[in-house]
Amino acid sequence: MIILHDMKIPSLPNEEIDEFLLRAKNSERQRFPKILHKPGDEFNRVFNFIMTDSYMQPHFHPGGKIEDISIVAGKLAVIFFDDKGSITESSTLEKGGEEHIKIPAFAWHTYVALSDGVVTYETMMGVYNPKTWKEFAKWAPEENTPDASAYLASLKKELIASAIRP
Repeated sequence: MIILHDMKIPSLPNEEIDEFLLRAKNSERQRFPKILHKPGDEFNRVFNFIMTDSYMQPHFHPGGKIEDISIVAGKLAVIFFDDKGSITESSTLEKGGEEHIKIPAFAWHTYVALSDGVVTYETMMGVYNPKTWKEFAKWAPEENTPDASAYLASLKKELIASAIRP
């Protein structure tokens, strides 16, 4: 399921990284985007700044949308699920290791920041429409709900457990 490839990443000054990480830290979602594309563009480009307590509800992208992610800073786990919410695989992105991943359309997935101050560069084809961009998993808690923190902790625990299995 995981496809790797190289991607050209736009430059990002250190001052902007610091500014957007602070915005992420101060946001309710513990993440903040720096959107590079214009509304209506067919090619979407965004830097995401993610803190370790950020929870993103598992989701997939319908309509053949393939998400392409590169790590800029920090360490991030990309977790894939089956249709019932069981983890099927995970991949860790970090500089000097696996740095790029393509997430196929219709693949349930989420991200877990394994360090504070994760920065990713993400691209996807298709005009952004919030009603059709993502389908959220009904088997996972919604963001900013009482169950979200516990679910994020369980994902992190599973990542640790799977890393030490023989």
